[in-house]
Amino acid sequence: MTRDTSTPIRTGLIGYGFAGKTFHAPLISAVPGLVLKAISSSKPDAVKADFPAVTVYADPLALMESDVDLIVIASPNDTHAPLAEAALKAGKHVVVDKPFTLTLTEARHLGAVAKAERRLLSVFHNRRYDSDFLGVKSVIESGRLGRVTHFESHFDRFRPLVRDRWREHAIPGGGLWFDLGPHIIDQALQLFGLPERVTATIATQRSGGQAADYAHCILHYGSMRAVLHASMLVAGGTHRFTVHGEGGSLIKPTLDGQETQLLAGLRPGDREWGVDPEAMTLFTATGSEALATPRGDQSRYYRDVAEAISVDSRNPVTSLEALAVMAVLEAAEISSRDGRSVAPALTDAEKAAFQNGDQ
Repeated sequence: MTRDTSTPIRTGLIGYGFAGKTFHAPLISAVPGLVLKAISSSKPDAVKADFPAVTVYADPLALMESDVDLIVIASPNDTHAPLAEAALKAGKHVVVDKPFTLTLTEARHLGAVAKAERRLLSVFHNRRYDSDFLGVKSVIESGRLGRVTHFESHFDRFRPLVRDRWREHAIPGGGLWFDLGPHIIDQALQLFGLPERVTATIATQRSGGQAADYAHCILHYGSMRAVLHASMLVAGGTHRFTVHGEGGSLIKPTLDGQETQLLAGLRPGDREWGVDPEAMTLFTATGSEALATPRGDQSRYYRDVAEAISVDSRNPVTSLEALAVMAVLEAAEISSRDGRSVAPALTDAEKAAFQNGDQ
């Protein structure tokens, strides 16, 4: 997989909707090892307004036939698997926006295709690089909380009005759980590994809603519980993270601000980029203490991708890690439908490989 590192990796982006325009294009452009050369979109004028030098393709398959090295897929969720397979078979390295696929079967198949084609296949779990998550992770790993007994992660928004966009339609891959679920699942798996069982409730609560806009998911780890919650009807009053342990408790009230910064025009490298002025609070038997929140930087994901392609370093998010996320995502859907706890449907070999950190 190694290549000549003297020239940037030529990158093509499929999709210039919210994810492509807000996250992928600016983050790719901020990494010296990558150059955004082409974009496939049905809105060429919007692309050219932001990136006048790129080549615009109406057909994503035409982009795959061009001289790009890496293809990033930021199109609707139900297109991820077929487009990723086509790109891999065209000899390209591939990054897929979350969710990786719609099913475990598709996820396993893509992993096998990438292995056969000897190409990097990575999934855009950018929230590993958020300030709030990095801060909570550092405190847990420091041991100051002791053995963690309860972990709670909220990714809540207040959007009471249903919008006419594909993410809110009753289509495969639509709804809040497939949108925000992969973020909070991946973060929990990075902290605690695979759960034994999953218990979830997924619902549509907004007036006129077509797709799920509420999800409450409990991951079972022996006596420890990880609660993952996402809703479109939370105007305030909840914490982004709450962690309780035998040594104390930790809260981080609000979400990392990089999405807001990107929408406001800030970019990686700007002085305020990734800065989170809000402290975490650690509570112990002797009182409370404010802890500084580290700086976030989602462009690190693409720097890691560039290194993985150029010098064969570790893939920042492997297809196996994404498969584990899909297993929990799918288990939660079954749990909600059937009203029972469900074990993630990974094989013993997949579980062992995930726990060992295999590529």
